[in-house]
Amino acid sequence: MANVIIYGTGSCPFCVRARNLLTKKGIAFTEHRVDEDPSLRPEMEKLSGRTSVPQIFIDDRHVGGFDELSELDIDGELDELVGLS
Repeated sequence: MANVIIYGTGSCPFCVRARNLLTKKGIAFTEHRVDEDPSLRPEMEKLSGRTSVPQIFIDDRHVGGFDELSELDIDGELDELVGLS
């Protein structure tokens, strides 16, 4: 299974949706909460080139935010990326 990392916050609705989608599909992930540890935000911004949350990575690939994650799922590509297919 792939290494999935989410940079997010506890209250961001798109972060919640991303976590719910991954959990529903049985995809394990590591979450870095930038609201609990603000020192992670510069790391997230450097890796993604973005300042908004969530920022999602599958292995070393920057997927983007929830919209991009959802699009991968709709297109049937998410399962392959994480090794479910």
